[in-house]
Amino acid sequence: MLRVEAMQGDGIYTLLRRHGISTSQLSEFIQLNKDNLGENNSLYVGRTYILPGKSDIVASTTAVATAKPIEATARVKKVPLFGKKYERVEVLDNKLQGAVYYLVSGHGGPDPGAVGKYGPYELAEDEYAYDVTIRLARRLMEHGATVYMIIQDKKDGIRDDNILKMDRDEVNYSGNAISLSQVQRLRQRVNSINSLYAKHKGAYQRMLSLHIDSRSERKNIDVFFYHHENSEDGKKLAENIHSTFTNKYNRHQPERDYSGTVSHRSSLYVVKYSHPPTVFIELGNIRNDLDQRRFVIPNNRQALANWICDGIISDYRNK
Repeated sequence: MLRVEAMQGDGIYTLLRRHGISTSQLSEFIQLNKDNLGENNSLYVGRTYILPGKSDIVASTTAVATAKPIEATARVKKVPLFGKKYERVEVLDNKLQGAVYYLVSGHGGPDPGAVGKYGPYELAEDEYAYDVTIRLARRLMEHGATVYMIIQDKKDGIRDDNILKMDRDEVNYSGNAISLSQVQRLRQRVNSINSLYAKHKGAYQRMLSLHIDSRSERKNIDVFFYHHENSEDGKKLAENIHSTFTNKYNRHQPERDYSGTVSHRSSLYVVKYSHPPTVFIELGNIRNDLDQRRFVIPNNRQALANWICDGIISDYRNK
């Protein structure tokens, strides 16, 4: 049998749903845990409870939303959204068990976002932000998190090309086309996030939105972070990821200073209106030669995803 820890705000129904167990198994759960329940079968925060079901079910609901259900065996999940090469995801540990993350890659569909020139090629913000975001989703799942990709491209998956082809076939989490209207595009993704947030009420939930900036070609910038000025949890998440980047640069590039910053910018639509604590991440300048290497080289995109994931794990440990 699998054992999981009850979190603040958990009731039996919330706990069962978060871990992919049907609420029809309520009676079995109560029987298994009858000596560990409070008044009216309430749960004690921090205590461990036994989940009903077979032992080969993964304890955490590590689910990226796709049109088809995820196939799972003991520690392995199949996620077609990641593409053929990367669709098999092995859950390595439960460092993020119980945590729910909403990942939003900037722009998409009719809106490519910022565009930079790379020799004869054009680099579109939405393609490179998406590739880092979906790599991050996979890393979070490897550590037991529940992950929702709010913008999805079911054809692309994770790509190991230097030049990512521009297309317009990204869709919203709901499967609906991304609106031509900028405000409506933002409203679509925020509505999806807030609806899912209500579904996971009581769970530890965070949202991250990944973008690539556009500035003067001469302006080389480091990864920087925004949060809502009234969100202490959003600020802490941003600071933990920022601290991870600082440490990584000190270790891997000790000859240079890391100049990324953390600040509040509550006017950003997804920061202002998303219910979970939110961090808005700018990964660099798509028009700068040095910054472009951060996006064009697949291993660098993976490093970005890995470092953001490490910061997220640090934040969850300190929750």
